[in-house]
Amino acid sequence: MIAKIKGKIEYSKDRFVVVDVNGVGYKVHLTSYALGKIAGMEQVDFFVHTSVREDALDLFGFLTLEELDMFELLISISGIGPKAGLGILSIATPKTIKTAILNEDSSILTKVSGVGKKTAERVILELRNKVADLAVGEKEEAVSDSDAIEALISMGYSVTEARDALKLVPKDIADIGQRVSAALRSLGKK
Repeated sequence: MIAKIKGKIEYSKDRFVVVDVNGVGYKVHLTSYALGKIAGMEQVDFFVHTSVREDALDLFGFLTLEELDMFELLISISGIGPKAGLGILSIATPKTIKTAILNEDSSILTKVSGVGKKTAERVILELRNKVADLAVGEKEEAVSDSDAIEALISMGYSVTEARDALKLVPKDIADIGQRVSAALRSLGKK
């Protein structure tokens, strides 16, 4: 199995890049966030999940091992395929997903196309014990930004810009409207 790819970006599309590794081009599917982060880069380095099916061999790339681990946990659940897994990781960080699972909040998961309420509840039920190693203090302080990210995307910002701007907003601001306003202020300073 392919576990890591490092090479030159030949070209990119909406959901994938082709990475040239010593003359061989590998098509690597990425989250929207990862696509935004690598924009303008020539050399890339991805952790990879290799998916082998009867009719396809697909590569899914991630910037961190934490993202790869969360992706593999998500797709281990019946009803969550690689596209849904990428979709979930495009709108939320692994930490936010863990927090949602521990708090039994299915709203983040159901925002992704193809993930309904029953599937989201199954994810929570099956992964609750697997992500329970998240510190209790972290569990309480983590803030879900999926609604704020959606609001910023609807205003024309990319997923990457939205997530990066929301990282700068203090965690003690819990109201979504206030978080979006603070993120817009930081985006305006750029």
